Amino acid sequence: MSRAYSMTVQISGHKPNRVDAIKQAAAEAWPFESDDWWPAGDEENSLCASGDGRLCGGETEEVFSERLAVAIWKANRACCNVIVDATYLEELPYSTHCLGEDDYARMIAGSKSQERSQPR
Repeated sequence: MSRAYSMTVQISGHKPNRVDAIKQAAAEAWPFESDDWWPAGDEENSLCASGDGRLCGGETEEVFSERLAVAIWKANRACCNVIVDATYLEELPYSTHCLGEDDYARMIAGSKSQERSQPR
């Protein structure tokens, strides 16, 4: 059985000359797109990526995180910080918003009457 997940990885403290190897190793472990990496906020020497995929064969989030970290550490040829955020996609909380004529009148017609009353 496989389960759908969105995984986000944040890597920091890695060797700057190993970035390409780290990205490749991460992409082999999970469908992170090679051109979709970004820095983590203001943190120097950091990489982030996100991708959707499936955990298969009973692999848990914890086992996946360890497998990904080992692949990144081997590519870096040293330890670095690896943070994995796992979001299970099959049972997410969600909200449904139904909008109709009353909402249209309130939001569109109401904004048009406000535009007419504004001085030009």
